[in-house]
Amino acid sequence: MSDLADIIGLTLKLAGVTTAILIVLATPLAWWLAKSRGWLGQVVGAVVSLPIVLPPTVLGFYLLLALGPHSVLMAPLQAMGIRTLAFTFSGLVIGSVVYSLPFAVQPLRNAFQGVDQDQLDSAATLGASGLSAFVHVALPLSIPGYVVATILTFAHTIGEFGVVLMIGGAIPGVTNVLSIEVYRSVEALEWGRAHAISGLLVAFGFIAILVLLRLERRISWPGFNVR
Repeated sequence: MSDLADIIGLTLKLAGVTTAILIVLATPLAWWLAKSRGWLGQVVGAVVSLPIVLPPTVLGFYLLLALGPHSVLMAPLQAMGIRTLAFTFSGLVIGSVVYSLPFAVQPLRNAFQGVDQDQLDSAATLGASGLSAFVHVALPLSIPGYVVATILTFAHTIGEFGVVLMIGGAIPGVTNVLSIEVYRSVEALEWGRAHAISGLLVAFGFIAILVLLRLERRISWPGFNVR
């Protein structure tokens, strides 16, 4: 069971790192999308949402090319001795960030759209800068959105499979997370192990959705809907 504990630890680490990165990256992006009214905002919004409808293997394939040794994107890192990020934990984090991006951006975008513009205008009238108004007005009012984004991103990263398999494989201690271990267990005809891990993931997913649904009953700002 020690190897399973290591796999669980690696999975939680991946989900935690991905969630932390995405909350930071998604904040300015979601704010801009919430305030954007032009065609560019619609295009960017569509690109951000693309992982929702794109087959994970397709996204994983292009990420594999982008992180591989022959990629133009890898050229600056190769000068520092990093030949590839494919089949590494860092590559796994990059793939998870891309794949889970809409699950962080959308709840924040909904939360920011629900912020009363009059309150922001009032803060500006009192001399607050745009950044100050965001930090002291918009951000506190959007805390529920951050809670939802955190739960969704973390849970989605825990359950991802296709992207992880394509860019990470199943290297023990490096890229072999729970979803991959279910696949490996089935291949090895280890049905008991597959049942145990699958049951754990089902229980985790159920709890995450239940928490979100209970939050929905308590939160009343516009645009909030987890279903």
